[in-house]
Amino acid sequence: MEQGAYTVLTKLQKQGYEAYLVGGCVRDKQLHRPVKDYDIATSAKPEQVLDLFERTIPTGLQHGTVTVVLGAHHYEVTTFRKEAAYEQFRRPAEVQFIDSLHEDLQRRDFTMNAMALDQHGNLIDPFGGLADMEHGLLRCVGDASERFTEDALRMLRCIRFSAEYGLEVEAATWKALCEHSLLLKHIAMERVRMELERMIAGADPVKALGLLVSSGILRETKQALKLAQLNPQHMPAAIHLLLESDARWTYLFLSIGLNAAEIEADMRVLTFSVDQIKRVYKAAAAFYMLREGLLLNQDEYVQEPALEKKLEHLWKLGALTYGKAAWLTIYNILAVEPRWMESHGITVEAGSIVLSRGKEWLDALIVDSLKQLQVGGKELLAHMNNKSPGPWVTEVLNHLLQETALGRLPNETCLLIAEAEQFVKYHNL
Repeated sequence: MEQGAYTVLTKLQKQGYEAYLVGGCVRDKQLHRPVKDYDIATSAKPEQVLDLFERTIPTGLQHGTVTVVLGAHHYEVTTFRKEAAYEQFRRPAEVQFIDSLHEDLQRRDFTMNAMALDQHGNLIDPFGGLADMEHGLLRCVGDASERFTEDALRMLRCIRFSAEYGLEVEAATWKALCEHSLLLKHIAMERVRMELERMIAGADPVKALGLLVSSGILRETKQALKLAQLNPQHMPAAIHLLLESDARWTYLFLSIGLNAAEIEADMRVLTFSVDQIKRVYKAAAAFYMLREGLLLNQDEYVQEPALEKKLEHLWKLGALTYGKAAWLTIYNILAVEPRWMESHGITVEAGSIVLSRGKEWLDALIVDSLKQLQVGGKELLAHMNNKSPGPWVTEVLNHLLQETALGRLPNETCLLIAEAEQFVKYHNL
């Protein structure tokens, strides 16, 4: 992919245009990190780029951007530009194409993102980005207040970059961020969510969360978030050890003390996908099912065998209610922080049993969904003296599923039918 980027540079330069690698690819190359995308800045105008390359996509002509396609790779080529006054603290009111690389770099957010490489690999660094990175600093280009006022999303990007690259936010930059945090009210919740997702999925989510808390910026979002209740005492300290995104978000929300409904509401405000909301909701609900089941009449289960039996019952019953994936999420959280449940009123002993037996219990489930039962609604109706269809069918099938999953009833058609007949008769359905 890098070779293709230099092919684009060379072709532009042969036609008499200036062209440089810019932005994140330059930053990551200096840090010897993997480069995901190669962006190019050039003196060529968009229509000139379109004419020069065979395969192009007019990505954002009004902003000077054309995507050049070489083989399987895409390269964003953007004309040098400067920007007029910003609208609604997010986007420039007008873009003006220019011939100066220096002016183009000057409009960027942070010094580490305002560097360029020429076709020979020579670094162009007018604002000291490399020196800042070497000193472990994240600094705005020019006046930090101006940069954040131009585009308020840069404040969240600042926190994300600081955590991802292990940099301390330079004092003036941090001061400006805290002073202007209220401008986040102008940013769409979708964009807030995208930045938060990158933080939570990043290399150091604990640091990112700490910066969010210390800045207070989450209290300034366009729509109120329960997530803003996070404080240093409830920081999910082991979140970086979890591999799955769902587990990280579940761990974060539960650490704050939110219930499943509150978690669902926050995720909807943040415009998460319906599928991810459901997965995290189910994991949270599963945890509270376990917690409430243990706290209920907890004095009756003082002996380890009785506690283990209770836990197994709750674990398996919960898997039927919320699915195995939800319980694996809770198991994975417990695996990275064994004493996590203790802060929620669940004993260390109970957590230890779950950690040692949880996966085994899930694997031991004979069935975990209605479709695995060796009987269905049609068979029930056929054996129930021509009873009319109704809610009773679902009630009976759920009873059969629970009894079979808990190992109290074999998954055999004749035995399932016999149990169904007894259940209908006993409950007068």
